[in-house]
Amino acid sequence: MVGPRARWDLSALLNAADPRATAAEQHLWLVRWLQWLRSPGPDRPGEPTDPSTPWPVQRLRLFVDVAERHPEYRERLGGLWRATFSRLDATGLLADFGFAPRHGFLSEFAERLRLGWLPGTPQTDDLGALFPQLFSEAADADWLAAIDEGTLERLLALVMPSEEAVSGQEPWRPAMVESIQLLASQMRASGLSGPMRQRMDAPLLADRPFHQVVQAAEALRAGHLDGDDAAARLQQAAYLRAVLDACRQAAASVRGHLDEHGISVDLVFQIDQLRERGDRIEALLACLVSDLSPAAPAIGGTPAPAPAGAAPELRALLVGLVQCADRRRSLIGLFRRHYALLARKVTERSAETGEHYITRTRAEYRTMLAQACGGGAVIGLTTLLKFALGALALSAFWAGFAAGLNYAASFVLIYLLHWTVATKQPAMTAPAMAAKLEGVSASDEAVEGFVDEVAHLLRTQVAGIVGNLALVVPVVLAVQGLAWWLAGAPVVGEEATHHVLHSLHLLGPTLLYAAFTGVLLFASSLIAGWVENWFVFHRLDSAIAWNPAIRDRLGPERAMRWSRWWRQHISGLAANVSLGLMLGLVPAIGAFFGLGLEVRHVTLAMGQLAAALGALGPALLHEPDFWWCLAAIPLVGLLNLGVSFTLAFRVALASRGLRVRDRGRLYAALRRRFRQAPASFVVPPAEDANATEEAPAP
Repeated sequence: MVGPRARWDLSALLNAADPRATAAEQHLWLVRWLQWLRSPGPDRPGEPTDPSTPWPVQRLRLFVDVAERHPEYRERLGGLWRATFSRLDATGLLADFGFAPRHGFLSEFAERLRLGWLPGTPQTDDLGALFPQLFSEAADADWLAAIDEGTLERLLALVMPSEEAVSGQEPWRPAMVESIQLLASQMRASGLSGPMRQRMDAPLLADRPFHQVVQAAEALRAGHLDGDDAAARLQQAAYLRAVLDACRQAAASVRGHLDEHGISVDLVFQIDQLRERGDRIEALLACLVSDLSPAAPAIGGTPAPAPAGAAPELRALLVGLVQCADRRRSLIGLFRRHYALLARKVTERSAETGEHYITRTRAEYRTMLAQACGGGAVIGLTTLLKFALGALALSAFWAGFAAGLNYAASFVLIYLLHWTVATKQPAMTAPAMAAKLEGVSASDEAVEGFVDEVAHLLRTQVAGIVGNLALVVPVVLAVQGLAWWLAGAPVVGEEATHHVLHSLHLLGPTLLYAAFTGVLLFASSLIAGWVENWFVFHRLDSAIAWNPAIRDRLGPERAMRWSRWWRQHISGLAANVSLGLMLGLVPAIGAFFGLGLEVRHVTLAMGQLAAALGALGPALLHEPDFWWCLAAIPLVGLLNLGVSFTLAFRVALASRGLRVRDRGRLYAALRRRFRQAPASFVVPPAEDANATEEAPAP
């Protein structure tokens, strides 16, 4: 029955339509028919073309014209379509298609992998399984939406006899009613699940909307079976729509309780699935009630045609299903949609932390400078300990693990002492900056406010780096000098010194490694937000405060203090521990795979260079390699800061659904500020000094 795709033309297609063929052959004919509609170029030179109409729509009109002029074709097509659609289970398409069989993100991910990698077969009784083979291209939705109502009604007339259309007994109507009931049951199960129910506003659940939605769907089904009049069925549909709105409002309220309860990917997925099931019910309802107006009287003994309102609703339903099929083919789209809310909550938690890293007054600026000096002093000792661990000659993994523990312990110590490491700031401050963009399109004030935040951020970074480098160098030199005085040899020897000069050389891969380190800095901020969300989602702060065993061991007051402490510091601890371990372990793991990745952290790099100077003395100042390494330090810092900030900023924008359409206005405002007050990007302006008494540093 089926030949190569290239040989199909309209005549062959119509002659191949066989109502007595097997089910698989009939389904394959439908696939070939849609392929013919999409295939470019006319079958014959005289075939009409219209540039304003999509090519598949022109071919569909030609197909209907030919079928209507030839009764034998019309009879064969009608028989094939009726046999096909009477055999297929339409609820598989209308109620199940596009929805995960289980309420989980990973199950949907696995299902999309299966659909993408394994070929489908037209030998099926499930219309939902056949549908993606029929509409296999993303452009199908566009040309389906462009089909005019006249062409669509003529096509429907080929599919079902006129007496069925007039009597309201279209074969698709029972399947739609049944699908609405199935979808309502699935909405109830999802809405009443524990994670969803606990996060909804209690007043919105007072009327039990998720119980009512099933009752409303059952009432609609009973009205259809009992043959209720149009007014009663319209009333049933209106009741179901009102209940659907209540269900959607209750589901939307979940987002307002994320700070209290946290969120997970599966929960985001359930929210989206519930909303989409409600939309599907709305689309099916529109098809069911669109033709409930009284029928026109017969004219000359010929039954009047069915009301034309059903055609556009059926077309809208079909377009929505095709768009759903296209979305199910995309793994990237799955991640983009269902990680958006999770990413927003993660970045918002980072934004809350990042606010503490932005200085706005001179008092805050001086505080940040002092905190950065403290951090630089600790990093100086961390640098020397790194060399000591390297002298143990451990295997690659254990050397990386030891280095990671060294970094993690140092970063945690800096955090607990309320000091700071400059390179950790950008990934935390970027979400706070992204929050300032929510209004730049509508207000010049918002643009100026964003420029103010940029100035605040840049001078905060300057304070952080200056403070770190101002103390890391003297601390390392002091320890090296003390070792010379006490033991007659430096802590860091000559061999390690030459390795430092080689590894930090500007003409080597130092800048590439610095950019890679910026990626790790960004990753640590995501890990921090994710860990805090996980901590809140599982209510561990409440468990620490109220778990009987913990309260018995710590006592009620201490348990409450520990609960508050962990809730306040879990994000900072996670960021520092994860960053330290990644700085040590990622190069070791990369070496196992032959990647040759290393890290270049500006403060650690400056400490290593200071150690080399302490080992070789002033003579090193005459070596060109030293100056090449010193020239690399500001570029390493720039890449550490720039890469981590850029990545965090982009994620924050994407998670909020923001697109910076007014980049030109922002750039112009930044240039204007730079011309008028360039020093404001380095130190707070003098007028900010008056604000210190009114707005003390947090």
